[in-house]
Amino acid sequence: MHQFDEILNRLKPELDDMNSLIRESLATPNQLMNQVVTQYLAVNGKQIRPVLVMLSAKFFGGVGMETLHAAAALEMLHNASLIHDDVVDETALRRGAPTVNAVWGNHMAVLVGDFFVSNALAAGIRTGNLKVISALSDLGKELSLGEVDQICNVREHHLDEQSYIDMIRKKTASLFMNCVKMGAETSGASPEQYGPLVRYAELLGLCFQIRDDIFDYFDDESIGKPTGNDLREGKVTLPLLHALAAAPEESAAPMRALIMRGDLSTDEIRSLVDFAVANGGIDYAYAYMRRLQSEADSLLDRYPDSEWRRSFADLFAFIIDRAK
Repeated sequence: MHQFDEILNRLKPELDDMNSLIRESLATPNQLMNQVVTQYLAVNGKQIRPVLVMLSAKFFGGVGMETLHAAAALEMLHNASLIHDDVVDETALRRGAPTVNAVWGNHMAVLVGDFFVSNALAAGIRTGNLKVISALSDLGKELSLGEVDQICNVREHHLDEQSYIDMIRKKTASLFMNCVKMGAETSGASPEQYGPLVRYAELLGLCFQIRDDIFDYFDDESIGKPTGNDLREGKVTLPLLHALAAAPEESAAPMRALIMRGDLSTDEIRSLVDFAVANGGIDYAYAYMRRLQSEADSLLDRYPDSEWRRSFADLFAFIIDRAK
């Protein structure tokens, strides 16, 4: 994680200021809400999304209060989606700590997620920038539609690569794109200036989700979910999708039948994981990410060299190589 640590160190003052804004925004007279929020915020993720906002602002000018509020809004909206996702997926652990729903129940978790959404919108308003507020609104819709697309893919057994890519574009890449867009907007850049960087962020978001999905094919308690957890929920991701398309039909057909039937046993999940690995699914997913990285590098080459351009390139490399 050396590359990412360097980026975090460069942005530490700005990230500290943003996290202070988040804590201030979420403080209330209600002691129970404060307790739940404080416990949740104590286990910070990597904060890749606000990092993207800051990098984009630095890339085009600098970070001011408008950027900090925009980053805070995006981080709170992202966390709201995680809290709600944990309720839907009945997740007990996130980032190695008990989830809000596991400790306080689903009712409280939904309310806390809603509280984060409301404060995200309030932070957006504090930017005084209608483009930021509009982007937050559009993003909320995209994230919701991405989750619904995923449900449809599971229920209707869409086992094609394009449906998967379309879904993760809404579910994950849309947030990355808006991070870069908001950072650029709040630093005074024009759409013509930041257009290629928004496409870079889309590629990064796709890559982030593909890498996240690869974790599901390996045993590692440190990532917070057991092997085959996606398959247990009926989610078929890129490695298995490729294997189903590439393997001989006599091998693929039984695997496809298992997916269509659902309610898989541990042994059946292991069979699907082994099938994906044996038929080149993991190698294909890595090659797919490298193609995305190559396009991303060509987009960055359109801009003058700077430490912030190099930081964007380092971030993409980290996303592919990260261990969790």
